[in-house]
Amino acid sequence: MKNNIIIIGSGFSSLAASSYLAKAGYNVTILEKNNAIGGRARKFDKDGFKFDMGPTWYWMPDVFEKFFLDFKKKPSDYYQLEKLSPAYQVYFDTLNSITIPDNLEDIYKIFEDEEKGSSVFLKKFLKAAKFNYEVAINDLVYKPGESISELITFSTIAKVNQFFKSISSDIRKNIKSKKLIQILEFPVLFLGAKPSNTPSFYNFMNYADFGLGTWHPKGGMFEVVKAFVDLAFSLNVTIRVNQNVEKIVVEKGKVKGVVVNNEFLDADIVISGADYQHTETLLDDKHRMYSQKYWAKKTFAPSALLFYVGFDKKLQNVCHHTLFFDTDFDVHAVDIYDAPKWPKDPLFYASFPSITDTSFAPKGKEAATFLIPLAPGLTDIPEVREEYFTKIIKRLEKLTNQKLEKDILFKESFCVNDFKTEYNSYKGNAYGLANTLLQTAVLRPNIRSKKVKNLFFTGQLTVPGPGVPPAIISGKIVSDLVLKHTTK
Repeated sequence: MKNNIIIIGSGFSSLAASSYLAKAGYNVTILEKNNAIGGRARKFDKDGFKFDMGPTWYWMPDVFEKFFLDFKKKPSDYYQLEKLSPAYQVYFDTLNSITIPDNLEDIYKIFEDEEKGSSVFLKKFLKAAKFNYEVAINDLVYKPGESISELITFSTIAKVNQFFKSISSDIRKNIKSKKLIQILEFPVLFLGAKPSNTPSFYNFMNYADFGLGTWHPKGGMFEVVKAFVDLAFSLNVTIRVNQNVEKIVVEKGKVKGVVVNNEFLDADIVISGADYQHTETLLDDKHRMYSQKYWAKKTFAPSALLFYVGFDKKLQNVCHHTLFFDTDFDVHAVDIYDAPKWPKDPLFYASFPSITDTSFAPKGKEAATFLIPLAPGLTDIPEVREEYFTKIIKRLEKLTNQKLEKDILFKESFCVNDFKTEYNSYKGNAYGLANTLLQTAVLRPNIRSKKVKNLFFTGQLTVPGPGVPPAIISGKIVSDLVLKHTTK
């Protein structure tokens, strides 16, 4: 008889886990609280425009390839990829930007033109970053975080000092140009922590950036969600939306099922891909592994203020991915991590996918997503959202030398309160727990409950960390643990 598995949430980690476990012979049902699948990677449509609501960057393509290969498939069976050229653009002042090409030789030249001798350091830095990437992918990130010994390999022993230095110190010791420093430090923001708190080992994100490149799935990131769903359906996974899980039922120390929409559903195994802290509130106190004090002491990745905007014309002087670093990076980081408050002059990111992909906007118009990183837990009111939208639009106009305000057809926003309401996200964080030294691998919340048999967790608050590729890997890890610690 096949065991029943219930998976809470339909984000990438849940979808990945569902396919692995269905393939292994389990009856798998995904319960999604919202009316659409994909978790944070949902899409939003309005007036002929569409927007990826969450992830917009497709990095680390090898992780996607490895996932589909486990099912004798490949990404191209489901969606088409285009390598972006240029990869992205970074603004520092009015019409003063650096555009990152799609190949290393041109990137070296750009660095050298900006700061003589910097390309020499960059070549060494990326050589180390590539080594670390291969160590991470081959030796570390697919480990379950159950023992410190998982981190001890010949490769990591040889490079142990990298866990006690920061990326920021490595870069700033060798690069003087503020522009180049910001370009090299920004990829670790995908790990949810500021560069000065991120171990040097995590420079593998720079290899993901410059070495592997930035890609765009035709139709957007939601096409990748649809691919994961199609695979799950082909393996007979059941997905139910509008299913709000209210309680995880435990008897004699073992999970028995869940209460969803006032109905009990029995399960031999429960996996939560929902917010970890929220999931534990679905348990009686005695079955929780972590107290509220524990969560309050953790370093969370930022929240975000997002705007989805339809413009009545094509924009000039921007790329598909455009970063606006015309204000002080370090001051904004303090406002996120050290003294949380709404930033006076925030850095922000913009995605203009309709530059690359005509499916995102009607002809002659532009779809834009704007993101301002914020400290989680800030007071979120409509007046503040409006104030910040005005700020970034005025800066966008000035930096790119074009008038835009009268060409805005509509805007929709998403911020701290929405992350809480839509995703039960702790303090409204957008990316989970930051990957700091003390929140790495075994030091992250456990993927397997130590108090409730057959209860597991997956996603960006457990191993390996925030981001789409880590979420996919987390789904693989949790499925391996289910197979190891339970019997059909």
